[in-house]
Amino acid sequence: MIKRFSKVLGWCSFGLMAFTLQCHADYSDHPEAKKFIAEMVEKNGFSRAELTGWLVKAEKKQTILDAISRPAEQSKTWKEYRPIFLVPLRIENGVKFWRENSADLARAEKEFGVPAEIVVAIIGVETSYGRNMGGYNVIDALSTLAFDYPPRAPFFRSELENYFIMMREQKHNPLDFKGSYAGAMGYGQFMPSSYRKWAVDFNGDGFTDIWKTPADAIGSVANYFKEHGWKTGEPVTVEAHAADNMDAPQLNSIVPPTLTVDQWREQGINPTSWLPPTTRVIAFQFEGVNGAEYWFGLQNFYTITRYNRSPMYAMAVYQLSQAIKIEMGKN
Repeated sequence: MIKRFSKVLGWCSFGLMAFTLQCHADYSDHPEAKKFIAEMVEKNGFSRAELTGWLVKAEKKQTILDAISRPAEQSKTWKEYRPIFLVPLRIENGVKFWRENSADLARAEKEFGVPAEIVVAIIGVETSYGRNMGGYNVIDALSTLAFDYPPRAPFFRSELENYFIMMREQKHNPLDFKGSYAGAMGYGQFMPSSYRKWAVDFNGDGFTDIWKTPADAIGSVANYFKEHGWKTGEPVTVEAHAADNMDAPQLNSIVPPTLTVDQWREQGINPTSWLPPTTRVIAFQFEGVNGAEYWFGLQNFYTITRYNRSPMYAMAVYQLSQAIKIEMGKN
């Protein structure tokens, strides 16, 4: 047994390159990683040794490449997507999370102007209130996508750069943190660039810990929304209906609201409840259980799409927030 094991080690060290890679795969010798290291040294002042030391321990994960190549949401309609999030357990756990963190949610609402139910719903949709924050090493996820996923390599290369910088800023080891297959992190699933721009140390302990400290996650989500245009006290959506002769080329466009209610009305889409005719909105059509549904999204709806560009995501967050708020009001 000992002799056979020694022989395998010998093959790994001195044998064919393909077999060596099977024995120990890392990113320190990847051609693109070498370029990245050189740029990080020159641009951001990292040492080549520390970057190489981290990337030696970063591993390519085929499961990450498989996951990002088939995002689930693209193939779902609203009637299929909504039941994923609007379920009793997620509502009940949202109420529980709200009660457990009521003081921090109230403070975040006061400081940032974002309702507690919206913050709770974002965290509920993203990670089921911290129960599913992702099991991949962040460095594995970002390295795999930065160096072995050409369609979005520039984006993930930038995120890997931000990840190393944020770890330096926060004085932590890049090897220590886990996230989603795309490298999103913590309760609210922040990418490294978003973390550096909008995450906040809400409990003031010196570390913006969105992984284990709900207060920091709550403050960070609320700050993100404030910085992306949330309008305190204003509505999010209003149901609409479409005329038979509807002709609305901008329907389902995720753009800042520019067309007014009157302008949409001219195209055959009308709100089912009153809105000032000059209110700027975007309009969406969803395939619901009972057929086509039409909705106007106001600025706050658009702000939710800054977190995730899907209108179905934004609607799920909003409807979950309202269900949690109603349940909270019963007790």
